[in-house]
Amino acid sequence: MQKITPFLWFNNHAEDAMNFYISVFKNSKNVNITRYGEAGPGPKGAVMTARFLIEGQEFVALNGGPVFMFSPAISFVVNCETQEEVDRLWEKLSEGGEKQQCGWLKDQFGISWQIVPVVLGEMLNDPDPVKSQRVLKAMLPMGKIDIKILKLAYNGK
Repeated sequence: MQKITPFLWFNNHAEDAMNFYISVFKNSKNVNITRYGEAGPGPKGAVMTARFLIEGQEFVALNGGPVFMFSPAISFVVNCETQEEVDRLWEKLSEGGEKQQCGWLKDQFGISWQIVPVVLGEMLNDPDPVKSQRVLKAMLPMGKIDIKILKLAYNGK
């Protein structure tokens, strides 16, 4: 059992969200669905919780009603190895949502994601502050992160 599990409160889209995330991420699966019974606040038989895995990370989604909303104060960072992975996840996750700045997006359910190439962190943490500042300056106006442009900035071109 995982020690810490993100628990996502949805109005009534827990199962839809789970199915969407499973379709976006390759190494993902539905673990189980729990349904409301006679005593639950939801209609009998409606999804109460959906437990699923994304890339080995367990998540639980709850249909808890319109009490809480998602905020960009909490987001999920997806570390990508290639531009193709950045492009695919950026397009899929932002579909029906909102593309934002610096690799951030909000999906159709209001959850914030950061689609970040691993190489960005490596370049920003370079011991040469001139190189890292060039990369930061190149990244700030971006929506989707472009590795090629970051590498050009890193190399002073």
